[in-house]
Amino acid sequence: MNTFFYNFLNDEDGAVTVDWVVLTAAIVGLGIAAISAVSGGVTGLGDKIAADLGTTDYVGAGTAAPAEPGP
Repeated sequence: MNTFFYNFLNDEDGAVTVDWVVLTAAIVGLGIAAISAVSGGVTGLGDKIAADLGTTDYVGAGTAAPAEPGP
């Protein structure tokens, strides 16, 4: 019985698991922080692109583009 408690107290496998859990949580937290820091700018840029595309004249699918004059 004493050897069981001695082995239990000297076992370090659980400590390594805790280290990995803490590192994983830190990486996930940094990822969430990066996404929240960038998301506002990306949304604004997407809105600007959508507005520019909405005002741009372009040839639709299946329609021939006008021929350019040759030299």
